[in-house]
Amino acid sequence: MTPPKKKATAKKAVTKKAAADKAASKKKTTGKKGASGEAASETAAGQTAAGTKATVEEAAAAAEEVAVKKPGKSNRPKKPSSPETPPLDPALDPALGAADRERLLHGTHHDPHSVLGAHPVPGGIVFRALRPYARSVTVLSGDLRAELHDDGDGFFSGLLPLTEAPVHRLLVTYENTTVETEDAYRFLPTLGDLDLHLIGEGRHEQLWTVMGARPTTHQGVSGTAFSVWAPNARGVRLAGTFNFWDGTGYPMRSLGSSGVWELFVPGIGEGELYKFDITRPDGSHTLRADPMARRTEVPPATSSIVHASHYEWGDAEWLARRAEIPVHEAPFSVYEVHLASWRPGLTYRQLADQLPAYVRDLGFTHVELMPVAEHPFGGSWGYQVTGFYAPTARLGTPDDFKFLVDALHRAGIGVLMDWVPAHFPRDEWALAEFDGRPLYEHEDPLRAAHPDWGTLEFDFGRREVRNFLVANAVYWCEEFHIDGLRVDAVASMLYLDYSREPGQWTPNEHGGRENLDAVAFLQEMNATVYRRSPGVVTIAEESTAWDGVTRATHHAGPSGFGGLGFGLKWNMGWMHDSLEYMSHEPVHRRYHHHEMTFSMVYAYSENYVLPISHDEVVHGKRSLVSKMPGDWWQQRAALRAYLAFMWAHPGKQLLFMGQEFAQGAEWSEVHGPDWWLLDPAYGAEADHRGVRDLVRDLNTVYRAAPALWQLDTDPAGFQWVVGDAAEDNVFAFLRYDAEGSPLLSVSNLSPVVRHDYRLGAPDDVPAWHEVLNTDAAGYGGSGVAHADPVKPEPQGHHGRPASVRLTLPPLATVWLRPA
Repeated sequence: MTPPKKKATAKKAVTKKAAADKAASKKKTTGKKGASGEAASETAAGQTAAGTKATVEEAAAAAEEVAVKKPGKSNRPKKPSSPETPPLDPALDPALGAADRERLLHGTHHDPHSVLGAHPVPGGIVFRALRPYARSVTVLSGDLRAELHDDGDGFFSGLLPLTEAPVHRLLVTYENTTVETEDAYRFLPTLGDLDLHLIGEGRHEQLWTVMGARPTTHQGVSGTAFSVWAPNARGVRLAGTFNFWDGTGYPMRSLGSSGVWELFVPGIGEGELYKFDITRPDGSHTLRADPMARRTEVPPATSSIVHASHYEWGDAEWLARRAEIPVHEAPFSVYEVHLASWRPGLTYRQLADQLPAYVRDLGFTHVELMPVAEHPFGGSWGYQVTGFYAPTARLGTPDDFKFLVDALHRAGIGVLMDWVPAHFPRDEWALAEFDGRPLYEHEDPLRAAHPDWGTLEFDFGRREVRNFLVANAVYWCEEFHIDGLRVDAVASMLYLDYSREPGQWTPNEHGGRENLDAVAFLQEMNATVYRRSPGVVTIAEESTAWDGVTRATHHAGPSGFGGLGFGLKWNMGWMHDSLEYMSHEPVHRRYHHHEMTFSMVYAYSENYVLPISHDEVVHGKRSLVSKMPGDWWQQRAALRAYLAFMWAHPGKQLLFMGQEFAQGAEWSEVHGPDWWLLDPAYGAEADHRGVRDLVRDLNTVYRAAPALWQLDTDPAGFQWVVGDAAEDNVFAFLRYDAEGSPLLSVSNLSPVVRHDYRLGAPDDVPAWHEVLNTDAAGYGGSGVAHADPVKPEPQGHHGRPASVRLTLPPLATVWLRPA
């Protein structure tokens, strides 16, 4: 329906007033959705309790005194005033003054509730409404029916000789329909004083419960409460499908110095699209998506959607036992997934039918989801977020995403998600200069502009911005039952000079390059998440040697800073060094031996995850198997040996999708993993299936062997057997569990079989049994194995009282446990 044009002159208003009177003579008004988008009522326009049509005079009689007075105009005869109601002052004009009209029409009024709705004045109660495109507006209250005067430009007003403002509704007549609705400007704010105090202090840990769009019942009326933080705005109006994206009739009120604007709109419910029409300080307008929106349109559309969750969780048992064992003392192997491309075309609910079963079969303890928060450009993989509180609509609704998380939990799989609080894109409908001035970004352009990605960095020194982000971390954990947040790009947050040349950054108050605001934010975020969500883990992607990433926030280190408070940290050094070593031809590896052993120099400085992530298999870096030198057999053998070395190394494991079956091509978000490699009709299917079978067995043995995870952060859990056999390309070490039971890991990263290779061993283990061998024929190896237990000999070696002699398969890793 095309909305009728707005009336502009008093002459036109009189003509349309007469037409409205004529329309009111009908017996009944058909309820339709009109130009305002409000739900129409089947209540007859101007009908009395007896069911007969009422004129203005009859309505006045029913209320004992009702008049709509205008100075200089002849009113219809009125009944004598009753003793309970004061007489009208004929000199009082209830119409808005020019200044208020102008501010409302231009979207610069900070308190529309003070002039719209019902208000006591000398002589009675004045009613005012702003209804663009309406032909008439009638006040309804009990038996009272009083048509307001058309003041032009969508304004209607009238003065009723009442002693107090009644609970009232409005009957609004448009060109083709009439609707009955609550008056949005008769309601109190939906945010209380405590909410505003906490917001002002930057300490509202459940910010999403009071901001954004929240379907609710307020003062006994159903509708949606809208609120937005825009402290620099001259005015904010609400625009959406319910008002044909014309916010003129929906001005929001400013709640004092909080910078929050608020409006409760009755009759508006789930599924409505909306944005905020913000008047900038210079008077121009900008239409913005809700920063706190819980649901969005499917990109490239950008509107926010009113949403309320109706999901009923079934993972109570998972949540109850999640915190039983600290993460760093538990098995933790992670399968990293880009949901949109894991099985392209699947929705959240369809993924719930396949992903949990696949991950459970492979034995991973957790999945890590690349960012699921809404983002406009799919090629960013979710790392440039515009909707921090909304799961991407590409795959379904927020409740659909909850269904997927629930399915993973019921399959015994934890859910981690990438979280991106470092920066945001510059899209003009999102956060950038949200209310006309820098708000979420730093006011200093040098601090605001991210030098690498063309994005904007958050102003971590502003308490409301910190609150927005800290509450967002809590939101994903509490509302979506997320088990861990992997925080992206932490290094870019910590350093003022990150990717900046001299002169492009300003030292902190101590003259250093540390971003003290970012440090304080990360400490607050971690402390809040761990306090509110037992069992949840936070993981830092931090690529430097910042001291104390996983140290408690209240423990100061040598630098004088308290720890950042993360639970785990990605070990980027191990990843780069070990992949560099594996990329060399075996004949040259002797010169790079230290690249595989250096990680043990600092292995206990933090609580580490060993990540082979998406970043390592894109942009020309080649897939994991393609990094390995040699022919196809050697590449697969080296990959298998490397994975087993990784699983035995102190720290937790992470592997990106597709690498579990030796995908040869780089990952692409367009088509995802090359699943066809596992098609039995494909000639080399067995080669790829063999690697996947190894990954399954790695996880199975890993979970059953506490020596591989129980003391990951304790030096007592690791001992080198031989770490300097550079000429042989051999690495051997022992892992211990809390009871002292060992596991021996031996890697031969040369392409030759090494017979009778002597290794030092404890003398209290009577025999060793091979529990995993990456050269097994079932994995595609040559089948060199130890079928029988290996008994130690009393001959000491490598500084140990006993030794074992092993046959080391080529390009392979072998695990042995006490028989």
